[in-house]
Amino acid sequence: MLTDWYQNIEFAHTWVLGALLLMPILVYEYIRRNKKQQASMLVTTTYFVRVTKNLRVSLRHLPFVLRCLALVCLILALARPRIKFTETQNEGEGIDIVLCFDISGSMTEKDFEPNRLEAAKQVASSFVSNRPGDEIGIVIFSNLSFTLCPLTSDHDAVLNQVKNIQSGYLQDEGTAIGSGIATSVDRLRYSKVKSKIIILLTDGVDFGGTIPPDMALQMAKYYGIKIYTIGVGSEKEVDEVVDSPLGPVVQHKTLQYNEALLKKLADETGGQYFHATDKSALQKIYGSINQLEKSKIKVKTYNRYTDKFLPLLVAAVIYILIEALLRYTVFRKFP
Repeated sequence: MLTDWYQNIEFAHTWVLGALLLMPILVYEYIRRNKKQQASMLVTTTYFVRVTKNLRVSLRHLPFVLRCLALVCLILALARPRIKFTETQNEGEGIDIVLCFDISGSMTEKDFEPNRLEAAKQVASSFVSNRPGDEIGIVIFSNLSFTLCPLTSDHDAVLNQVKNIQSGYLQDEGTAIGSGIATSVDRLRYSKVKSKIIILLTDGVDFGGTIPPDMALQMAKYYGIKIYTIGVGSEKEVDEVVDSPLGPVVQHKTLQYNEALLKKLADETGGQYFHATDKSALQKIYGSINQLEKSKIKVKTYNRYTDKFLPLLVAAVIYILIEALLRYTVFRKFP
């Protein structure tokens, strides 16, 4: 609870906190004086004086501790602790974007570091963070397609869903590009903004699914939706370790890649086709899309504060009253 309070609090007058540096000096001076008083006691017998441990002796340092706590609370209160609430207001019109991810088994190929899908997730997260004011949704597909996150301006929710994307999330194996696009179009078709785009990331090998890519393409064109296609990987050979009755063996495997399909999807909808062979290229591609699709929106940020000094002030007064009560009762000195 205290950790949460500390993480969400800030001080309006941080310079006042420098007074806390005086506390160790006060403690040192108190200890020095206390030892000096003990050393000045006169002992008139060869035996040690045994002090009876009563309540007064056991609590003799309590008034000083209470005074220190009161001073700390007063210093913190004077620094004016407060909680900041940030509100944003959008002016203008943003862009509705659906990130359409291929999560089929072919997206786990390791021609990217650590693999195609994980690299795509990392770069897509950065893209989302750079689109304030836009509504973004997520669609995933293999043999089936599924809306993982509907269109929302809550980018924290989008980023959390991006992190959760895993190959095999949809159990049936396949790469139904047509179904993925169709589901994305369905997310965007009721949008009232002028600019609607789908960013399709796949290796471009289409098989499975119930909706062919050509039909999904016509749907996107009908609703005026641009498709930016990103092809990951290439047709090259890689070494793959597979299990066999004789143990693990290394096999040569040719990675498949259908560039023609991705070019067609982009060209006929007014989008653009990109080809990424590594993570660095993927970052540049998302940067290019970010520049091509500029939002006509201004985001204004407002900060409001809630003061939290009152509990500290009350605590300081309570400590002072308890100290005064102890000094005039338990620790009262009689002449």
